Amino acid sequence: MKQRITIEGYNIQWESEFNKLHTFINDVMEDRILSIEHVGRTSIKGLVAKPILDIDIVIEDYEIFPEVVTKFEAIGYYHQLEWSFKGREAFGRKDTFVPWNEGNTVWMEHHLYVCDKNSEELRRYIAFQDYLREHTEVANEYGNLKEELARESKNRSSYIEGKTVFITNILEKIN
Repeated sequence: MKQRITIEGYNIQWESEFNKLHTFINDVMEDRILSIEHVGRTSIKGLVAKPILDIDIVIEDYEIFPEVVTKFEAIGYYHQLEWSFKGREAFGRKDTFVPWNEGNTVWMEHHLYVCDKNSEELRRYIAFQDYLREHTEVANEYGNLKEELARESKNRSSYIEGKTVFITNILEKIN
């Protein structure tokens, strides 16, 4: 059975939703983190994307990772070891109210990751994002590919595989 993958035109609300999450997470984490990066395609004005924010929380090093995990668990996130890999630790949400706050906010769907400042994955995400911002024609080509993959892919894995070749080619060109 085919899993539906939704691709939408750029929505100005994505930036606003990221900013709300940024402010809340930054307040919870206090001085434990270096930065909060909006790294997904929803961060690129004009580009079609799955309406899911990708957010990287950047830390100095993995020495403080256990403390970061504890703080995220307190607001409803959980560490997803099965989606994590070297340099990028994934976190899931227990429900749509995560991160939990006093206002019972229903947050936009988002993927949350923790990376140390020297993470190769973080560098790759930022490099690819910057390249798309600087090369509109390539961004449009990527957007068209994503729409085609969303229509044709049988599942999330085949959708991701289809994007990987394009992304790898761009990263090789950059390096």
